[in-house]
Parts: sequence; structure tokens; C-alpha cells
Amino acid sequence: MRVIARYIRRFLRTSALSFACLAMPPAMVQAETTVFAAASLKTALDEVAADFEDQTDQTTAISYAGTSVLARQISLGAPADIFIAASPDWMDWLEERGAISPDSRFDLLGNQLVLIAHVDQAAAFDMNASSLLATLEGNRIAMALVDAVPAGIYGKTALDSFGVWDALQDQVAQTDNVRAALALVARGEAPFGIVYETDALAEPRVSILARFPSGSHEKIRYPVALVAGPSSDATTRFITHLRQQRSRAIFEKHGFDVLVPPS
Repeated sequence: MRVIARYIRRFLRTSALSFACLAMPPAMVQAETTVFAAASLKTALDEVAADFEDQTDQTTAISYAGTSVLARQISLGAPADIFIAASPDWMDWLEERGAISPDSRFDLLGNQLVLIAHVDQAAAFDMNASSLLATLEGNRIAMALVDAVPAGIYGKTALDSFGVWDALQDQVAQTDNVRAALALVARGEAPFGIVYETDALAEPRVSILARFPSGSHEKIRYPVALVAGPSSDATTRFITHLRQQRSRAIFEKHGFDVLVPPS
């Protein structure tokens, strides 16, 4: 059984069932297409959505948050048309509950996990257990929630793979999503952080110190699916737009691996 699926069950047992943010602002409800998307997609997906609107004159509203929060909102009936997650396991969870359209699902993007620091705070190094511990030197490490948010789960798994989680866990400053962890490092409030490579590339106030090897955690994939229920023409066109060469170029520019061929 996959590691993230185990964390999902734990998260659901220990978290509350209500979310105040189910009440969406009027502009979002009135948009022709409403997308719930993992926080790490914000920079690239905002650009993709703007390009879509320029091409079609159709409006799109995007709600960004941690994948776990968005999945729970969708399961409770939040008004989303499309879900883009940072973890296949949360998409599986929704599919098991009949909350998405399985036939519409596909893996759109891939990503890498990196250790970052505030600019010029530390030097780049080759990733191994001893170099990691020596670099961190007891300092705080910003991470997304390690029991719920995909970036945090991937990060904890990677540290476990090096045998250093037990030594470092008391240094971890957990945040609601990966962009919040990025912000802590960018502002210098946490010396180090574990985020996606695309997050680091989007923020000039941080530098990448090392990349975690792919074998240290599950493959990072971003699945897309239509939320269960009727789909408008605008929603279908947005899904198609995600696959087009124009969008592919935007995602690649921001450091993502595009997993689907252009349509």
C-alpha cells in the first residue's frame, strides 16, 4: 500500500469534517469554470488560465490550497468543476466516493522535491544523510503538513529514506500548504525548507541546495479530473486547453514535467 494513502486515512481520522472556506466568494461561483488546484501550481496555472481566457473569452476561477483540504471540500459538495491534485492518492480517495468522473482522469504533470534556503544562506551540496544533517545544523525546516499535504508527505518520506527523520522532526515548522512553507523561507523566517522544484524556481528569494533523489519518495504526479456531475462546454474546453502545446510550453517554462502528449 502506498505511503500517502496511509497518511490520508490518518488525516481523515484526526481532522474536523467542516471547512469554513466551502462558502466561495460570488466571483468564483459565477465563473464559467471553477478549478480547485494544488497550491504548488499557482504561478504556472494562473498563466495557463489567463491564456485560456484570452483564447476563448470564457471566465475561469481557481481556488488554491493544499490538496488534502481541496479534496475534503469537494467531497462535501464544494462547487468545483475540475480538480488538479498534487497526489494520485487524494484523487483515488475522491474516486472511491464517486466525487469525480473516472473517465476524465489523467496525469498532467510531474515535479521534483528539493531542499531550499534563503538566498545565499548556504551552499549547494550532494544529497546524502551526513551532508544533509551537517547543512541543517539544528535549524528550522519549513514543510507542508507532513501527515496530510502531499509535499509534506513526500518530504517526510524522503527524510525517512535517509534515516534522518527522527533526528530532524523537532526542527520542522509545518504549514498548511507548500507555498506557505516556501514563503517562510523566502521571508527568512525559516532558514531551510522542503518544497517542489517549481516552487523554488518561482521565488527569487530562495536558492536550491539539493534535489532529493527520485527513489527517496513516491513519484510526484499531478492528476486532473472533472468533478462528478454535468460538465459545461467551457469546462471541457479548459481540460482540452491543459493538454495543448501552448499550455505545455507554460508548464515547462515553470519547471514542470509534462506527462501528456500535446493535443
